[in-house]
Amino acid sequence: MSVRRLPPVALTVPRLLAARAAAEPEHVAVQQGGATLDLARWQARTQAVAAGLRAAGVRVGDRVGLLYGARDWIGYVCAYMGVLAAGAVAVPMSTRAAPDEVAYMLEHSGATALLHGQDAARFDARVRLRWGPDEVAELPDAAPGDGPRPGDPAQILYTSGTTGRPKGVIAAHANLTHGARLDPPLRTLAHSRQFLHAFPIGTNAGQTMLFNALTAHAGMLVTARFGPEHFARLIEQQQVGSVFVVPAMAIELLASGALERHDTSGVVLFGSTAAALPPAVASGLAAALPGATIVNYYTSTEAAPTQTSMIFSQERPAAIGLAVAGGALRVCDEAGQPCPAGVTGEVWMRSAGAPRAYLNDAAATSQVFRAGWTRMGDIGYLDADGYLFLVDRESDVIKSGADKVSTIAVEAALHEHPDIVEASVFGLPDPVLGLAPAAALVTTRDLRLADVRRFLATRLAGHEQPSRIVRVAELPRNAGGKVVKSRLRALFDRAATAAHADPEAGPAASNSSAIPSASETSGQEAAKPWPKQ
Repeated sequence: MSVRRLPPVALTVPRLLAARAAAEPEHVAVQQGGATLDLARWQARTQAVAAGLRAAGVRVGDRVGLLYGARDWIGYVCAYMGVLAAGAVAVPMSTRAAPDEVAYMLEHSGATALLHGQDAARFDARVRLRWGPDEVAELPDAAPGDGPRPGDPAQILYTSGTTGRPKGVIAAHANLTHGARLDPPLRTLAHSRQFLHAFPIGTNAGQTMLFNALTAHAGMLVTARFGPEHFARLIEQQQVGSVFVVPAMAIELLASGALERHDTSGVVLFGSTAAALPPAVASGLAAALPGATIVNYYTSTEAAPTQTSMIFSQERPAAIGLAVAGGALRVCDEAGQPCPAGVTGEVWMRSAGAPRAYLNDAAATSQVFRAGWTRMGDIGYLDADGYLFLVDRESDVIKSGADKVSTIAVEAALHEHPDIVEASVFGLPDPVLGLAPAAALVTTRDLRLADVRRFLATRLAGHEQPSRIVRVAELPRNAGGKVVKSRLRALFDRAATAAHADPEAGPAASNSSAIPSASETSGQEAAKPWPKQ
């Protein structure tokens, strides 16, 4: 006789915390510097904040801004949980954002209250209630209240805004807790005592780490700044078993040699998220961390918590992976019909749980969220076994003459060059082709365009090769670690008066000017690295 398996019960985030705090009160969920937060204290501070907000007049469904810096993760996770336990909606933000951006998020979300950390004094927030660290610390312990329901909204998380103004993505408790259990037979990251990351607050990657701290076997070890030497030293000193980065961090770790100078043999899982990990970088990580499984994760603020997961394999070095946790993938043509294996189209992802939506933007919601499916904004294809391969961001594909150029493919080829540390490829106006590929490069030495093109000759077709290059100190990135290509295009605009044709570039580049790979342009917008706070 078969036993029918019951579907999982929809949960709220505060209920998950309460259940785990009761079962494992002394478990250290968060550690930053010398400060720690165990589950019992996390639960106590959560209820104190919730009771204080209710007493101050914050009602169920009210939006509450959370403005914290990278040094204040413990204060942030307590404030976040307290807002949710009060039945209010959290609006996470980072002090790395510009004041105008914070003002926009507070106004757009309709926030009436703000909880903030030490670094938020410069932000002029027009809200009814504003509490800093001192006010929050003085809140007395309190008994749990009724709390929210699974279908109630829990958070509004703003997108990175790389292609326009940030959009608020609203998620219900049932979305955030999808797949979670009050008493799971096995917790994730069971092989690790701690997991390490340096993601900023207010990003989708940062929120994923917060929920790892809530549900995983391993506790969160977070550092306010990322530097390869500091990061590798933490891995060694704390005997970290799981590490999470974005590709920019992985590239810095490899290029610096920090992984070789420190004992990282305890790393079992090395995960990369936020952007596709170049195959050459993944291969380098596999060699530097022979005892670790290298995993590439793919999702978006709109699609989370659904994601794909791919263990790096030399058989499929560029694959992004298969959908996990009950999700599904499809690649569709312009008519919305599924494409056969190997055919390029738009990437869509479906969650098995409650979908998300844009706040106050019905038109954009109807374009991106359809019948449980989320449009990812990427172009890609599935192979015969269902593995996803990304071709490019839909907005980044370069339409050069009659050809379409994948910036991801060009960047992957550039990363194979021994003197190129990082690369970002984008289209620049061309009088004949419309657009032509250009590249901003972080290199260990000066490289001429002709040298780069000779290296790429056996790796890329002629129309895919950069017609212009510029050497920069660092690539400009937003809080989520993604390159802001508009700032790189501006470098070429300002340098246009100094541009000249490269006589060695060959016929394929004769229709475009070549900007010298000199360092005079590297100290401007491009000199904004991943935050090393």
